[in-house]
Amino acid sequence: MSQDNVTVQLMDTTLRDGEQTQAVSFSPAEKVSLAKALLQRLKIDRIEVASARVSEGEKIAVKQLNTWAAKEGLVERIEVLGFVDHTLSVDWITDTGGKVLNLLAKGSLKHCSEQLKKSLDQHVTDVKQTIDYALQQGLKVNIYLEDWSNGYKDSPEYVYEMLEKLSDAGITHFMLPDTLGVMSPDEVFASLSDMVTRFPHLKFDFHPHNDYGLATANAMFAVKAGVSSIHCTMNCLGERAGNASLTEVAVVLKDKLGKKVNIDESEIHNLSKLVENFSGKRIADNTPIVGADVFTQTSGIHADGDKKGGLYISALTPERFARSRSYALGKMSGKASLAKNLEEMDIELDAEQQQKLLKRIVHLGDQKATITADDLPFIIADLLERNDFNHVELLNCSINSGLDLESTVSIRVRVNDQIHKASGSGNGGFDAFIKAMKKVLNEHHFAFPELVDFELRIPPGGETSALTECTVTWDDGDEHFTTRGVNTNQVIAGIGATIRMINLRMQNK
Repeated sequence: MSQDNVTVQLMDTTLRDGEQTQAVSFSPAEKVSLAKALLQRLKIDRIEVASARVSEGEKIAVKQLNTWAAKEGLVERIEVLGFVDHTLSVDWITDTGGKVLNLLAKGSLKHCSEQLKKSLDQHVTDVKQTIDYALQQGLKVNIYLEDWSNGYKDSPEYVYEMLEKLSDAGITHFMLPDTLGVMSPDEVFASLSDMVTRFPHLKFDFHPHNDYGLATANAMFAVKAGVSSIHCTMNCLGERAGNASLTEVAVVLKDKLGKKVNIDESEIHNLSKLVENFSGKRIADNTPIVGADVFTQTSGIHADGDKKGGLYISALTPERFARSRSYALGKMSGKASLAKNLEEMDIELDAEQQQKLLKRIVHLGDQKATITADDLPFIIADLLERNDFNHVELLNCSINSGLDLESTVSIRVRVNDQIHKASGSGNGGFDAFIKAMKKVLNEHHFAFPELVDFELRIPPGGETSALTECTVTWDDGDEHFTTRGVNTNQVIAGIGATIRMINLRMQNK
């Protein structure tokens, strides 16, 4: 069924269904902050924020939110799940200043007969009693047909009869959940096409779950079938495998079906991070659209293609989501990856320097080091400082340290054309290394300068895995001079600065 140029509504239920994620519970302040961000920044059409009668804290949060929303003209976009309990849920919602009840009814014969122990007529009578009371209190009413997907498959006549009996009850949205996430896209399309055709005067929502990893595809096929409202959560929060991802659904509907959605895409990443922080549930780095790595090109071939003609760029541009593309540095880096990073930092190096820098980056990548753009200035400074003197080469170094234990070091080192082995112990790994190195260099009549200062730095905002730059200042009796070492290991960075100092001193002699 074609529905070109139709706007698809998105209803976010992060604050209700998302709270059914294991170990996720939003505080009242967090719930209010997220709701405001969803409505004002992301500009989502509707949000479901709570279940009625859950707790006093929940009621306080919803009341605060509705008070704010009423002033902003947004209160009718805030919805609360309620139950077939005549006045109880309705009174709870009206006490908070709410305007919309999402009533949970039984959408399958099995749920109705086995859980409620009632016939369809008995259940419909109870449902209508709650709906009538809600409408009298001025609430808008939507209805969930819980377990609709299994109900439609196992007992379609129950579903049809229920809808016929409720079609004139004053319900705005009939919300059809795939409660256990069991449907495939073909099943979604066939069943919802039937529902839309059979009940053309009713407005249907689809509420997918992600147990088979098909929630986004199922949402897409629901819209193809004629459904104009989809339920989602941020970061796929929800019970078991979670709900459909709001981010994925919004982008897929726009890009693959040409539908209009009302959200502000530039806020998606910010909202994802906010939900991540408040929920404590971290998303994977390769999560579509919002993951940390999804706009990072790792392959040098891809970077080369982008440089020569945007060959590896799709409609999912980072700028569209207020993000930026990066080119990873590591063992798979090529000249183009390095050139992209240097261009971004406005650094110019000649061809020979770039080749040496690339060799160093690949070497670090082989050591499983994570190299970021923030690390690059350290590596460049270290590279440009090198004079490639090679009088002394550290071939092997083993360091052992422990709490309240003296550190020990064993080294194997080449001095000119001689190989030496030595060990040392001291107050920390660096001190132990210096003592071992002095044993070796005493045989070569090398006098160690005095260490004046020892400084460690990591890049601004760097993580614990970032490269470390160690700058050591020495006093040789006539002047102070500094040497630098760069490594992911802080002690090894200091050792690198020391080896460079030794080579400089030997070269000067």
